[in-house]
Amino acid sequence: MAHKAGFVNIIGNPNVGKSTLMNAFIGEKLSIITSKAQTTRHRILGIVNGDDFQVILSDTPGIIKPAYELQESMMDFVKSAFEDADVLIYMVEIGEKELKDDAFFTKITTAKIPVLLLLNKIDKSNQEQLESQIVFWAEKVPNAEIYPISALENFNIKEVFARLVELLPQSPPFYPKDQLTDKPERFFVNEAIREKILLYYKKEIPYSVEVETEEFFEDDDIIRIRSVIMVERDSQKGIIIGHKGSALKKVGVEARKELEKFFGKKIHIELYVKINKNWRSNQRQLKRFGYNK
Repeated sequence: MAHKAGFVNIIGNPNVGKSTLMNAFIGEKLSIITSKAQTTRHRILGIVNGDDFQVILSDTPGIIKPAYELQESMMDFVKSAFEDADVLIYMVEIGEKELKDDAFFTKITTAKIPVLLLLNKIDKSNQEQLESQIVFWAEKVPNAEIYPISALENFNIKEVFARLVELLPQSPPFYPKDQLTDKPERFFVNEAIREKILLYYKKEIPYSVEVETEEFFEDDDIIRIRSVIMVERDSQKGIIIGHKGSALKKVGVEARKELEKFFGKKIHIELYVKINKNWRSNQRQLKRFGYNK
């Protein structure tokens, strides 16, 4: 049987469920998920292998109007997703009416590749609303195949995945068949810590934070990790640490639990907080953290 392989890139507004969808396809938690916008900052590849196929899924940041350099770099990841896609997934949620960028929307409606429009969170709607939404999106994106889904409840996920495999071109695999992602271990350590910060801190704090793992030593039965949480101001450092270190300790405990599940090993993690002024607007710092264009 001929082998199929290709890139399936997921785009859409913030919080429509792109990361939940990717994790559902893969069966592993690669992308962090919270209810806050801009949770995903990077373009993350997840690879699903079968005997006769390799689907390379790409989770991208939610589309926004950039306000500073970091967000510009995030939107560059979205642009790159249009350039190398073999199949494009445009993800919307029930009740949504438009994409937050007209130029990106035009790229979707004029795409020369297959487009699947996934109408997510149908578990929160009724039949009448669902039917009207399907009519609305069929008129707005006439070149797309529309599938109602619930990424969280795994509804219609197998059917959509089977259709993706059908649409892929014939090709040998792009990655080794036992590879799950293109990102190194330290990336997932950083993301696990950042997810906990998104969950436990309010307002601007999570968006001012970047995480860098300086040490990652793996033994047979334990991984020892040392990571630094970067903030932009003195006041943010105090908030991250909390009273007598209590807030930072909570982040460490919860990140350790997450990482023990991910790596299947005991984890020892040390967290530190440093000030890195205005890193979100500094090209050199953005390049250091992997946001280079």
